[in-house]
Amino acid sequence: MIEATDQHAEFNPKGSVVALVTPMATNGDIDWHALEGLLEWHLEQGTAAIGAVGTTGESATLTVPEHCEMIEFCARWSNGRIPILAGTGANSTREAIELSLAAEAAGADACLSVTPYYNKPNQAGLIAHFTAIADVVTIPQVLYNVPGRTSVDLTNESALALLQHPRIVAIKDATGDVKRGIDLIAKVSPGVAVYSGDDPTAHTLILNGGRGNISVTANVAPKAVARLCQAALERDHKCVEALVSSLAELNRVLFLESNPIPVKWALCHLSKIEAGIRLPLTPLSQKYQGEVVAALEACKELL
Repeated sequence: MIEATDQHAEFNPKGSVVALVTPMATNGDIDWHALEGLLEWHLEQGTAAIGAVGTTGESATLTVPEHCEMIEFCARWSNGRIPILAGTGANSTREAIELSLAAEAAGADACLSVTPYYNKPNQAGLIAHFTAIADVVTIPQVLYNVPGRTSVDLTNESALALLQHPRIVAIKDATGDVKRGIDLIAKVSPGVAVYSGDDPTAHTLILNGGRGNISVTANVAPKAVARLCQAALERDHKCVEALVSSLAELNRVLFLESNPIPVKWALCHLSKIEAGIRLPLTPLSQKYQGEVVAALEACKELL
């Protein structure tokens, strides 16, 4: 069923899309003042779009009202200045539809919808899930495949079938399998965007036709990640190689523990946010803190 507004939707920012953290006070409350500061910083640093309330934004521990309020805050702050990609995925199709409709009402530009986690649907279930959302919500839908977090993998064949829907316009491929991503790029219809969701390999995907990178590292190095994405889009291999080398250690240390533990600790170290994070996630283990500080210091000229 494809009802109202059957024309093809559009969402195609090129470059660095930050998978934004949700800043919190030490008691776990959302820090709205810090959030506004982060948003302004990204606008200044060349970030192409804001990814709000995804995995890095601790969507799993926000209440539904908080989730919706985060999206509304970002959309209101943007006021059309920069696209807002709202994380609206859930392992319940009904909940994903509810969140997506709320994002639409709040003024988000598109929804990022992750494969349902924990209940591990088969490919037919995945196709039915994403189709049900896109049939109801009129803003563009971006598929999000991250099997390392969800334990379910949307195959390229299923993705290609879903990308025929006029409101499913892009996919975030966070598999880290560049060969698979390149194969998907070669087969999608014109106008469909493939974004990387894996910082260490994003440049290779972009060099082979990817639209950009939905990035964790962009939280702490927004200008450098934006420059890297732009260089890859322009096929400036020399610049790409230099930036990849400079950012390699930072990319590594930001995943020493489960995302977003290291990136939130790094932002706190940079005085961008407080140390708040919600259980069951805990602050970065002391044994890793020196590595994160060293990586930040090594690329400080890029920050």
